[in-house]
Amino acid sequence: MTIAILTPVFVQVALTFGLLFWMGSLRIRALRERKLHVRDIALGEPNWPQQATQIQRAYENQFELPVLFYVLVALALATGRVTAVLVVLSSAFVIARLAHAFIHTTSNAVPLRFSAYCVGLALLVAMWLWFLLLVVSR
Repeated sequence: MTIAILTPVFVQVALTFGLLFWMGSLRIRALRERKLHVRDIALGEPNWPQQATQIQRAYENQFELPVLFYVLVALALATGRVTAVLVVLSSAFVIARLAHAFIHTTSNAVPLRFSAYCVGLALLVAMWLWFLLLVVSR
C-alpha cells in the first residue's frame, strides 16, 4: 500500500516541479528576448508576460490544497492507516489537481477551473473525513 499511496504524491510533486520549470523557462526567455528588464521585476512588480504569470499562478496554487494532501498522506503512512479508499481518493485528488492546472495554464476558463478546484476540495475533505474515521475507530 505504501507505493500505491505514494504514487499520487509523486505525480503531484512532478506537477509542481513541471510548472516551476515551465515558468522559469518562460521568464528567462522573456528576459533574453528583452520583453522586459530585470529592473522591471526586481521588487516583485507584476510585469512578466501574461503566459509566465498564468503559469506562476498555477504553480502557486500547488502550495494551497496540496499541502493538506501531503500532510494527510504523511499521517496515514506514519499511523499505518493507509487504505484502498485513501489510495483511490488520493489518485482522484491528483487528477483533479492536474485538470485544474491544465485549465489554469491553457484556456484559464475561470468557471471550469473553479469546478476542478471544487472537485479536488471535495475529494480532500472526503479523504480527511475517512482518515478521521480510521483514527477514531481503532
